[in-house]
Amino acid sequence: MREDADLTQAKLAQKLSCSRQAYSNYELGLRDIPTDILIRLAAVHNTTIDYLLGTTEVRERPWK
Repeated sequence: MREDADLTQAKLAQKLSCSRQAYSNYELGLRDIPTDILIRLAAVHNTTIDYLLGTTEVRERPWK
């Protein structure tokens, strides 16, 4: 999703208020994503946490 949005790890990390290294570790699966970051990540990508966690295939949020 990050690449589809033409965002670098650094730019997305800035939007999430975390370091680029922390974001890289989340992306690589080396660290679990904290809840507050997960909420912001869903908002940045206009999707749901369920989609990010793989519990639904519906990408778009049902509300805007």
